[in-house]
Amino acid sequence: MTHAAFAPRSLLYVPGSNARALEKAGGLAADMLIIDLEDAVPAERKAEARAAMRAAVTAGFAGKRVAVRVNASGSAEQADDLAALDGLALDAVVLPKVDAPSDLDPLRALGLPLLAMIETPTAIYAAQGIAADAAVQGLIAGLNDLAYELKLPDGMDRGAMGHAIQAIVLAARAGGVWCFDGVYNAIDDAEGFAAEAGEGRRLGFDGKTLIHPSQVDPCNRAFAPSPREIAAAEALVAAATGGAQRHAGHMIEDMHVAAAKALLERARAQ
Repeated sequence: MTHAAFAPRSLLYVPGSNARALEKAGGLAADMLIIDLEDAVPAERKAEARAAMRAAVTAGFAGKRVAVRVNASGSAEQADDLAALDGLALDAVVLPKVDAPSDLDPLRALGLPLLAMIETPTAIYAAQGIAADAAVQGLIAGLNDLAYELKLPDGMDRGAMGHAIQAIVLAARAGGVWCFDGVYNAIDDAEGFAAEAGEGRRLGFDGKTLIHPSQVDPCNRAFAPSPREIAAAEALVAAATGGAQRHAGHMIEDMHVAAAKALLERARAQ
């Protein structure tokens, strides 16, 4: 099983118009770099960002999975974004504001895996159909936009979005695709980030999207199996004899053995 068989833990947005950020990105421990042509790039710098993205991807990011976030379907910028991707070796394309599977249509000809951003109430209700689309490799929770659409008075209140967040995870699991938590905006709040990343893993996300290099290492730790989890999984696998049985004070069955083996495989890959 290759490393690419496992979902990335840390997905770092890198503004396509920021030459210094693009240069530094290759040396970071992020599992995936998402070169951003959308929100991080001012309208007057879109063409510059496309050119910088092409140069950076062509030069390569050794050992990194690389994606590009294009502008939304229906936007004036998307056609130029897609033209800029021609011939590039990418691991995925990120599409924002996906409200229905039909929003994916302009990207299908690329033949690349798509990561669909779920950012609106309409998208929450359509998430199952989006995740079931054959072109989709994963869902990304776009919680900043969702909080805005929900008119939350205190900004991005994850508690108020609990139903929507879990709906994204459920849709991804029903569709057999990856799911990634949204960004954490307070880049100087290391403790808050660690708490939210840990919560994201407990909710079932595979990893988290990031907006600052300082978030990469704590994200990788949060979404990687801990030494305690690894030891427990090794003990469970060693003790399993098939069917239901008692182990370490709990009843286990084949499902638990499969989960433990998957955890150990992921730990070895990471």
